[in-house]
Amino acid sequence: MQIQRYNQILQLLLLLLSSSLFNSMASTLGGLQNSSSSNTAEIDDLARFAVDEHNKKENKMLKLARVVKVQEQVVAGTLHHLTLEVDDDEGIKKIYQAKVWVKPWLNFKELQEFNHIGEPNSDHETDGGGSGYQSVPVHDPVVQDAANHILKTLQQRSNSLYPYELQEVVHAKAETTEGFAKYDILLKLKRNDKEEKFKANVHKDKEGVFHVNNMVQDHS
Repeated sequence: MQIQRYNQILQLLLLLLSSSLFNSMASTLGGLQNSSSSNTAEIDDLARFAVDEHNKKENKMLKLARVVKVQEQVVAGTLHHLTLEVDDDEGIKKIYQAKVWVKPWLNFKELQEFNHIGEPNSDHETDGGGSGYQSVPVHDPVVQDAANHILKTLQQRSNSLYPYELQEVVHAKAETTEGFAKYDILLKLKRNDKEEKFKANVHKDKEGVFHVNNMVQDHS
């Protein structure tokens, strides 16, 4: 009788523990955040792996120059988002974004994506410790969210019967200070058959809410 009661208590404790762990994981699952890894060698290995795998699949000869930015996403394991500067077959530097899925307990590592997103420029800063705006990949999920918020705000302010459609994020810069993120974004939009460009400054508060501070039409 005592053994049966002990087993019931043990099962209840295990259920509570698993529920607590699940809730904890669910709160962060899928969220993109800066990498928690302090192991530079590990990041370099992932970057080289991404370039090597891409070269094998596409019969390319890209060479890793440097790691520009690292973010990670908690999934069944970790999905590493790597922004990389590489030298192409002709020695021209280009920026690529790679996604590497890692499950350490299974010794599993797989390249999910490897996409060309732009060219290096003088605004790129890689240390992350400096102040001021830094160029960020236009395909970054947060940049895309900010762009969609700008589009929604513009549509609300417009009296036009024709809705704006997002064509592309032309370029984006970001500055992060004490939990707040500010973005300068140039968008190419389409309304009816006419294409227009808009520059906007938007900030994201600590609750993750976007606010448009300034928005003007760009005629360049």
